[in-house]
Amino acid sequence: VQLQASGGGLVQAGESLRLSCVASVRTFSLYGTGWFRQAPGKEREFVAAISWSASSTTYAGSVKGRFTISRDTAKNTVYLQMNSLKPEDTAVYYCAARRQSPYGSSRWSDFDYWGQGTQVTVSS
Repeated sequence: VQLQASGGGLVQAGESLRLSCVASVRTFSLYGTGWFRQAPGKEREFVAAISWSASSTTYAGSVKGRFTISRDTAKNTVYLQMNSLKPEDTAVYYCAARRQSPYGSSRWSDFDYWGQGTQVTVSS
């Protein structure tokens, strides 16, 4: 399974971006999926996760109310809509999928497949 993340860029504080994660297999629709991020010098941290049916979503406290995770099964794609961006959101964002479970997770070790990452930079 290959995951292709895209949509990152350079924006000013308060602006929005939408990240996309496209999977190479249709069975992706059965996988729990998540977004993580890693800033320079920091550990990878959980951002958001979504179940296979999109009936369950989970967010890190730092992004709750500003970010929205969603998925389009027909397009084998998971999205991360990021609004009201802050400089502290600057990081490389990674999408990930769980082959063994249809549910999301906040633990990066629960995920089997990872995208290559897309850079998000928020200027103040």
